[in-house]
Amino acid sequence: MPRVRRGLSVSTLTLVLLFGAGGTGLAAPPPPPNPSDSEIDSSKADANAKAGEVGRLTNQLAQAEQKLTQLQDEVELKQEQANKALVDLQAAQDDAAQAENDAKAARAEADAASAAIEKARTDLKTFAAASFQQGSTVGSLSAYLSADSPKDMLARAQLLDAVGGNRLNALDRLQQAQTEKSNKDAAARKAAEIAQQKQDAARRAKSSADAARTVAEQAQDSQASRNSLLEKDKSDVEQQLFAAQAKVSGLQGQRQRYQDWLAQKQREDEERARQTALAASGSGGRPSGGPAPAGPAGSSIEAVIARALSKLGMPYAWGGGNASGPTRGIRDGGVADRYGDYNKIGFDCSGLMIYAFAGVRSLPHYSGYQYSAGRQVPLSQMRRGDLLFWGGPGGIHHVALYLGGGQMVEAPQSGLRVRVAPVRYGGIMPYATRLIG
Repeated sequence: MPRVRRGLSVSTLTLVLLFGAGGTGLAAPPPPPNPSDSEIDSSKADANAKAGEVGRLTNQLAQAEQKLTQLQDEVELKQEQANKALVDLQAAQDDAAQAENDAKAARAEADAASAAIEKARTDLKTFAAASFQQGSTVGSLSAYLSADSPKDMLARAQLLDAVGGNRLNALDRLQQAQTEKSNKDAAARKAAEIAQQKQDAARRAKSSADAARTVAEQAQDSQASRNSLLEKDKSDVEQQLFAAQAKVSGLQGQRQRYQDWLAQKQREDEERARQTALAASGSGGRPSGGPAPAGPAGSSIEAVIARALSKLGMPYAWGGGNASGPTRGIRDGGVADRYGDYNKIGFDCSGLMIYAFAGVRSLPHYSGYQYSAGRQVPLSQMRRGDLLFWGGPGGIHHVALYLGGGQMVEAPQSGLRVRVAPVRYGGIMPYATRLIG
């Protein structure tokens, strides 16, 4: 008998494990909560409402971000216009300084001419006075009376005429020179006056450009604040949506667990009717599978690109960069100052291009002038080494170097660094500028 019990132990254990001792079957757990359809529908409606609110805020935020991007472009444009005004002001100041130096030199020449004339007049007066007081070499009556012969008297008369004539001729020449130098002095003073007017106009243009940049930056700051509020509202509603979706999932999970309980109970009822057949049930098939089936730019352009790429990671600094490399940024009274650009060593967009092309040609530190510095080609024909520009009717506000393959290298904006990025076609100018080839 013990052997028989041991021989039957496997089958007996199998039946016990599957259906419980005594063949009464597995005892089903108590039923889980079963939320009503109205509860589930109500939670779905709440989640849908929150999702709609998220969608509405998302659309508002997208529009706000588009507006912020436009304002950022406007700020960049105003910054570049301020850059242009600074370049123009420096040129006007240089011209005014040169004109003033020319005027000073002309005045000095005119003063010297006046002094020479005064000296010549003094000499002539002295000669005239002496000619009546002395005899042998000057034109007084005694000079003639003391002559030894008529021949000597004629010689003395000719000498006096020659000396007097030369002095008078010299005086005429000096007066003519004084007239010419006075005219030159007047022309130089007029040139200095015009140069000063240009300098004043350039200074006013810079002041206007700075004021316009400040207005644009204030608008950008205001829009950024609105965006931050929208971001917060969107984040809050997204949290509410998450909670509502979690509630829906919880109720649906409860319903699913209840349905699983019903299905389990039904299976147990069926299993209880097929106890013997299930005890001899086999295994399923084995998974099958198998191995997966086997399966020219010029040297100048490359030098330019190599120079630009050598500065990847360099900080953006407004007003920074020259032919020798990065320089300290300058104050702009706005965004750049808030990012501390004046304390950074780096490049702005046009400064990076100046450095990149330094071995080929010099460029002005203003993207608007760089746009017209070379041959313009349609974007459909742009190639590696061309300059790409962004702007609009108000002017150019950004420049980058095209690398080919839809990529470019740029000094983007304050707070960022020199980088390689995909070409952005929003707001791009219709022509690229080719400086090489």
